[in-house]
Amino acid sequence: MKTDIEIAQEAKMEPISSVAASIGLGEDDIELYGKYKCKITEEYLRSLDKKPDGKLVLVTAINPTPAGEGKTTTSIGLAMGLTRLGRKAVLALREPSLGPCFGLKGGAAGGGYSQVVPMDELNLHFTGDFHAITSANNLCAALLDNHIQQGNELRIDTRNIVLKRCEDMNDRVLRNVVVGLGSKADGYVREDHFVITVASEIMAILCLANDLEDLRARLSRMVVAYDVDGAPVTAKDIGAVGSMMALLKDAIKPNLIQTLEHTPALVHGGPFANIAHGCNSVRATKAALKLGDIAVTEAGFGADLGAEKFLDIKCPMSGLAPDAVVIVATVRALKYNGGVAKEDLAKEDLEALKKGIVNLEKHIANIMQYKVPVIVTLNRFDSDTDAELEYVGNFCREHECDFALSTVWSEGGAGGEQLARAVLNTLENKKSEYTPLYDNDLPIRSKIETIAKKIYGAGDVAYSDSALKKMAELEKQGFDKLPVCMAKTQYSLSDDPALLGRPEGFTLNVRDMYVSAGAGFIVALTGNIMTMPGLPKRPAALSIDVDASGKITGLF
Repeated sequence: MKTDIEIAQEAKMEPISSVAASIGLGEDDIELYGKYKCKITEEYLRSLDKKPDGKLVLVTAINPTPAGEGKTTTSIGLAMGLTRLGRKAVLALREPSLGPCFGLKGGAAGGGYSQVVPMDELNLHFTGDFHAITSANNLCAALLDNHIQQGNELRIDTRNIVLKRCEDMNDRVLRNVVVGLGSKADGYVREDHFVITVASEIMAILCLANDLEDLRARLSRMVVAYDVDGAPVTAKDIGAVGSMMALLKDAIKPNLIQTLEHTPALVHGGPFANIAHGCNSVRATKAALKLGDIAVTEAGFGADLGAEKFLDIKCPMSGLAPDAVVIVATVRALKYNGGVAKEDLAKEDLEALKKGIVNLEKHIANIMQYKVPVIVTLNRFDSDTDAELEYVGNFCREHECDFALSTVWSEGGAGGEQLARAVLNTLENKKSEYTPLYDNDLPIRSKIETIAKKIYGAGDVAYSDSALKKMAELEKQGFDKLPVCMAKTQYSLSDDPALLGRPEGFTLNVRDMYVSAGAGFIVALTGNIMTMPGLPKRPAALSIDVDASGKITGLF
């Protein structure tokens, strides 16, 4: 069996200029990064406002399990399936972070015969967007510390600096550090912190900005510290905005690559959904809507995380509205939720399937709260039995969802045609009346509890003393009208990763809270969620190498 990277490296790619031409972009509308990837120019992006929108399909999933679900693989396969049926489909996906690539989770280019390419370049440096974001963030941090060193005119409280440095790598020892050691010229000694780049506010800002001027406005609003009186100090106050703009001016342009079957894919931005808002950039999604008849996008992790944030943060901010939502599951993952050990998932077990399907049931109900029609698709495995597939199909139809099997991993676009037909049937026969879950005018506590109870199934929410203090401060500072971005484990509907299936009546624990004023949301930290991941016992990095010809090996 060929690995993902072997399949990708054997693929015959079209020049990216040809892929661009298939959706109406000429040579002057793109900026080449080699032969197989490019960015779309600012001039062309501005011209898209005059074009009508296509339909928007969001792909999400049940809570991830070790059995695998394949959300990105399904998104890519769906777009290729729609293309095979004669529809002009354009993908809008997130860029992979280097952290998971060298850690445990792997990249975000799809898998098998349902991938975007060049896969190895996408999963590594790509067009440098993440490096630009990292540099902009750390430049701001350096300017902040330099302001303090050079006299601290703004009277910044060195015990209340909230901007964290970042790097796009899993590195647990950088979570909590001490900086400024040495002589007086080396700065003030203080505790500092690192987050992974995809959890940084600048990543969120880049992905939510409509254009360069909106990017500037959002960067200007970033709260980087508080002064000795407790008033916010912003990136604009310390003079960091212009230089950050210079670093980000190209990173804000969406990247264009292709699938294995040459369907256009806009891959741009990459905030994690468990610690950030989990969606690709607004610019890429809006461009995909203008460039195709159907835009297929995804949101990270389960529907309780990425989809909730897509529907309650990204859509209200941008004016986007999905016409349909696809929920991805597998029989194996549902049986895992029903208590079956990973090594026994290949055995037929209808009782475990019936027990574990409540996880899917909750995600269906959650999406339907937004008044958007739902399609459920199963990524089919060879071990799935007819009885298991029939049970899930009947279950979905009983819950008023279209249902389709997907074999895109092994068959590419051909394996996505059944799902594509189900999506088209939904788009043509069911109307979306998308409505956000809550009104932003609600108090912060009410917004958190609405998400906890209506999406997660919690019975109550408990707040630490620190979270209550931060909430009061944010309300006093006028940030209470912002939406809430929940930082929560992806493995459970609750904040406890061990609670599988559909836990109900539990207490959600909010331990801390802070504002991302530039991004435009409040972050609520629950459970033990970390904003800087660590590497596993055996990182994927130990298997990655380059042969004598320069070909990368071991990358999935």
